[in-house]
Amino acid sequence: MEIEAKRWGFRGKQELNAASASTVRGYLNQIIARINKDNSSSVIRLGHGDPSHFPSFKTTPAAEDAIVDALRSAKHNCYAPSAGVLPARRAIADYLNRDLPCKLSPDDVYLTSGCTQAIEVAINVLSRPGANILLPRPGFPYYESCSAYNHLEVRHYDLLPEKGWEVDLDGVESIADENTVALVIINPGNPCGNVFSYEQLHKVAETARKLGILVISDEAYDNLAFGSTRYVPMRVLGSTVPVLTLGSISKRWIVPGWRLGWIVTSDPNGILKKSGVIDSIAEFLNISSDPATFIQAATPQILENTKEDFFSKIISTLRECADICYNRIEEIPSLTCPKKPEGSMFVMVKLNLSMLEDINDDMDFCLKLAEEESVIVLPGIAVRLKNWLRITFAIEHSLLQEGLGRIKGFCQRHAKKQ
Repeated sequence: MEIEAKRWGFRGKQELNAASASTVRGYLNQIIARINKDNSSSVIRLGHGDPSHFPSFKTTPAAEDAIVDALRSAKHNCYAPSAGVLPARRAIADYLNRDLPCKLSPDDVYLTSGCTQAIEVAINVLSRPGANILLPRPGFPYYESCSAYNHLEVRHYDLLPEKGWEVDLDGVESIADENTVALVIINPGNPCGNVFSYEQLHKVAETARKLGILVISDEAYDNLAFGSTRYVPMRVLGSTVPVLTLGSISKRWIVPGWRLGWIVTSDPNGILKKSGVIDSIAEFLNISSDPATFIQAATPQILENTKEDFFSKIISTLRECADICYNRIEEIPSLTCPKKPEGSMFVMVKLNLSMLEDINDDMDFCLKLAEEESVIVLPGIAVRLKNWLRITFAIEHSLLQEGLGRIKGFCQRHAKKQ
């Protein structure tokens, strides 16, 4: 029997539609839906950064053993404190303290469900009526989705491809005003595969201090650097400008499904405490979810017992994959890669549409590539850089070669006739 009512007092939230559609997942879902199910070719996914499926990117047994030990101890089936269990916070502080002039304490560390929740914490804490935040273009779109949902105005500054994806600092100063709260920097770079030098980070810190804003340093890919530029964490400049570091074990340990991340305050001058940001972080965590307690409990053992040869192997594999990707892209006239990747798991590639037939833009390229070749790449519009592509190279060598070969064949078929 159908229930009748004059008026139902509930409805879906429309803001979620726009916020969800503009995420990496939102774009990839649209592209995956275009795969031709009658095509016998296997699907090759070069669109997202999760290499954990592949044998070359298997995590260390030390991490797996730590999880098993924590579970079997039967000591960690309880709720955890909202900031995270103390041994894990202490271990993360020790892990991040290497080469820091001003040492972190466990009180500077707050555990989150992956780096994604760390982003949510930062955006929620900083959002207020009329405020704005400076995001890189290209960048990681979840910042934009989260900001929009929290009514925090987004303003984009450019990363300059002709300068190795350096920050356009003049552009930063031109778009900031008295309502700007923070600047986001992603290092190593997603989606550009760049690694910022100490000199560049110092200029960013000086600019942020001049503007009176804090720096949110997204270091989800920390230490995944394999080029000539040495990786330096933004927190070394905490005495120059307050820094919120966002990180996790997801990428360096190749365990994105474990959902263990952190937000760390680097502020020896106490500015974040005086402004109420520290209290707001703690208060937000009181009303949000926590990482699983047994994952938190395993963290000290994971950090302490992982051998350097595991990290060296992952770095070596990423370097080889980046070389393959860059060299194969160089063979395709209609694609241009302005800089060989030096970090993370991605590279940005420019589409030369004037050389292609029947391709309207980057989204059209990705949809037709999925339909014709069963290869998934992310359109640049997803990371706010139209008519570019973000390609993931963290994949088995053979699949990477095959996927790039299919992209080359696709571009040849769609090449304009001379």
